[in-house]
Amino acid sequence: TYGGSGILLGGVPGVMPAKVLIIGGGIVGTEAAKMAAGLGADITIMDVSLKRLRYLDDIMPANVKTRMSNDYNIREMARSHDLIIGAVLIPGAKAPHLVTRDMLKTMHPGTVLVDVAVDQGGCFETTSATTHAEPVFIIDDVIHYCVANMPGAVPRTSTIALTNATLPFAIQIAEKGWKKACIDSVPLRKGLNVVEGKVVYKGVAEAFNLPYQEVETILN
Repeated sequence: TYGGSGILLGGVPGVMPAKVLIIGGGIVGTEAAKMAAGLGADITIMDVSLKRLRYLDDIMPANVKTRMSNDYNIREMARSHDLIIGAVLIPGAKAPHLVTRDMLKTMHPGTVLVDVAVDQGGCFETTSATTHAEPVFIIDDVIHYCVANMPGAVPRTSTIALTNATLPFAIQIAEKGWKKACIDSVPLRKGLNVVEGKVVYKGVAEAFNLPYQEVETILN
């Protein structure tokens, strides 16, 4: 258990299930909630969008509750949950630190933090990238799971899924060349980060404090 609480997510008759807090109601957070709900956990999912929370209320089972995401609510909820999943992503930009170091001292020993946003810098202040060989570390008796390539745990499934999503774009690039393909395809164009030494993705430019240039001025 790597020193965890030893709690079964779904509980058993006469024993309460684990309490799971998911910060971020996007695709990752939604799928995490579905998995935990299927196992019978007591789940709260947080997001800054009231529209998204209404949607989640409509589609999720009764053991999934929603709550507005802000510093006060995160601090309050973090004290009482067994598993906290950070699933906040700002495309192309560094993830915000929503769980701070001082919050760890309010959590009970053995609480597990899973930072899915680790590839974007992590949404926990104490996040540090780990590997599948050594997946966890402990700070203030709180277990951190911050594997930088989580899909690598199931390489066949993740590779096939990624190929299904990216193959059409690869074919466009092969047939037209990267520049023509990006001119013709908005999704491909939005995926560009650096072109001819210039940063063309605003989030990346802001994260690294570099000059930003609109990609259209280069491609055209």
